[in-house]
Amino acid sequence: MALSDNSRQSLIPNYLYSSSSITNQLLIGKLSSDSNPSLFPTASPQKEQQNFMIPAPSEPFGKIEMYSPQFYAACTAGGILSCGLTHMAVTPLDLVKCNMQIDPAKYKSISSGFGVLLKEQGLRGFFRGWVPTLLGYSAQGACKFGFYEFFKKYYSDIAGPEYAAKYKTLIYLAGSASAEVIADVALCPMEAVKVRVQTQPGFARGLSDGLPKFVRSEGALGLYKGLVPLWGRQIPYTMMKFASFETIVEMFYKYAIPTPKNECSKSFQLGVSFAGGYVAGVLCAVVSHPADNLVSFLNNAKGASARDAVKKLGVWGLLTRGLPLRIVMIGTLTGAQWGIYDAFKVFVGLPTTGGAAPPAAIEAAKA
Repeated sequence: MALSDNSRQSLIPNYLYSSSSITNQLLIGKLSSDSNPSLFPTASPQKEQQNFMIPAPSEPFGKIEMYSPQFYAACTAGGILSCGLTHMAVTPLDLVKCNMQIDPAKYKSISSGFGVLLKEQGLRGFFRGWVPTLLGYSAQGACKFGFYEFFKKYYSDIAGPEYAAKYKTLIYLAGSASAEVIADVALCPMEAVKVRVQTQPGFARGLSDGLPKFVRSEGALGLYKGLVPLWGRQIPYTMMKFASFETIVEMFYKYAIPTPKNECSKSFQLGVSFAGGYVAGVLCAVVSHPADNLVSFLNNAKGASARDAVKKLGVWGLLTRGLPLRIVMIGTLTGAQWGIYDAFKVFVGLPTTGGAAPPAAIEAAKA
């Protein structure tokens, strides 16, 4: 595909921050005529585009240049907060879900599952495995969100403005899949220990004794025994999570909300982020649930294979066992993640994800 130098060097993909090529032209014209040399140097047209800044509402960290190292650092920090905190908060739901997948005869339903845990392990039992959950999903969130922003920009540059706008959903899917491949490598060891601690009472109290015991039992490579099934669960999940969220938020602002995004309050925009994330989470849960059952089975049974899981659980069991609880858990989890992620972006002065151009760009285009 033949691409011009200008399209490769564009730092603001059309499909993310404008509704038309005219808007981009107006924006670049505004930046070219700006009289503030400290923000927009006039050495060359390319330099003007590379210094595009997003002014923060309170600017606690000054101005952050889009797609600069500071931008990716902010997205990475937002991912740590959004994934680590939310997964830790739903540890009781995750614990019941994992046990329903492993031992359905004992954990027959959501309500009875909580009852069994309370009777056998007490209140403290509901948060068994919270440390590997917090650490594992914080690492995963850092890679998931940080690399998603990177790959989304990278693939849009390869495609060029015209094709990036035309095939934006494919770019969302490719960017999120690429990010999740890396994120799961960071998550896998903690996920293995978490599942073993949660589903085998007496195996370990938590991470400090569970990790060494796991390594002694299965070796260091055993921590990555579930990596391929984890990819099978998380990559479709993340592709659905990011692509559907971006699309849903865009549709909200286009069809359901009469006020343009740039005229909505920040709190309202964060509410839209949560709602879009919740709907996306329900879709994620359905798509990734069979692989989630498989991951739980493999990490709980020493030496087990995927064929063993299919024989024991059956195809229908892989598709449905624990699904209602996971829909509630993942829907809430994903909605909260997008809400926290976008709240952090707003805090450091970046626009919320999806929907429309940031206020600064719209005002520059109108001027």
